[in-house]
Amino acid sequence: MQKEEQLKEMVKQKYSEIAIQDKATNESSCCGSGCCSTEVYNIMSDDYTTLNGYSAEADLGLGCGLPTQFAKIKKGNTVIDLGSGAGNDCFIARSETGETGKVIGIDFTPAMVEKARANAEKAGFNNVEFRQGDIEKMPVSANVADVIISNCVLNLVPNKAGVFKEIYRVLKPGGHFSISDVVLLGNLPEALRKEAEMYAGCVSGAIQKGEYLELIHANGFTHVTLQKEKPIVIPDDILKNYLNEAELSGFKAGNTGIFSITVYAEKPIENVACCEGDCCK
Repeated sequence: MQKEEQLKEMVKQKYSEIAIQDKATNESSCCGSGCCSTEVYNIMSDDYTTLNGYSAEADLGLGCGLPTQFAKIKKGNTVIDLGSGAGNDCFIARSETGETGKVIGIDFTPAMVEKARANAEKAGFNNVEFRQGDIEKMPVSANVADVIISNCVLNLVPNKAGVFKEIYRVLKPGGHFSISDVVLLGNLPEALRKEAEMYAGCVSGAIQKGEYLELIHANGFTHVTLQKEKPIVIPDDILKNYLNEAELSGFKAGNTGIFSITVYAEKPIENVACCEGDCCK
C-alpha cells in the first residue's frame, strides 16, 4: 500500500494536469456522451448550469454532486469550500452568501489555486479568496465558518478522519457542512484500488458508506443527514482498462455498489457558561 504522502502527490499531479485544461478538453478526452469514456474523474459530475453564480470557466466537469444546492447558505455567511478547484462551487456559494458574506476556497494544487484566483479577479469578486493548503491542516483559524462545503474531495484524502476533525475545528458552534463524496457498498476489485487513475478519479479511494458516516459521528457532529444518494456506473470501456473479462463479469454480477452521497451535519452548540468551584471539572 502506498504511503499517504505518495498518494497525495499523485492526486496533486493529476489535478495539476486537469487544471490547465478547460471543461471542453476534459469532456472530449472522455468522448463526451459518445462511444468511450477513457478517463474516470468526470464520469460522476452533475449539471451546475442552472445554479445562480455558475461560472463556465470555473466548471471543469469534476465533482460528484451539488453540495451548494443543499448547504443552507444564508446571506452574510462565511463559507469554506474544501478542494475548491477552479472556483465554481465558491462562486455559486457567493451568490447565496451575497456581498456581505465571505467565501474561502482551499486547494492543495497550486495550478488550481492560480486558475481560481484568475477567475475570481475576472469576475470582480472581492469577497472570494483562494488559499493553497492541505484540508487536513487548513490555513484557517478555529471557529470561523458558518458553512463548509466540498465536492468529491475528501475521498481523495487518505486520512479522512483527520479532515473531519479539521472541519469540526474550523466550523463555528452551530455551524454545519454539506459534502458530496463517493462511498462504497461492498469491496472494489483489487485492480481498481491499485490503479492511480482510479484513485485520482475518486473511485478507488472510496471507503464503505457505513464507515464514512461513522467517521462523521465519531468526530462529534450531530444531526447527520443523508441529503442525496445516487448510484455511480463506471462504463465498461473504463473497467476494461483494469479488469480482465472474468473479473469484469464478476464485478458487474456482484453486490458492489459505488454511490455519490451528499451528507449534512452540524457542529453542536456547546454550553460555554462555567461556574465557580469544582462543578465545571
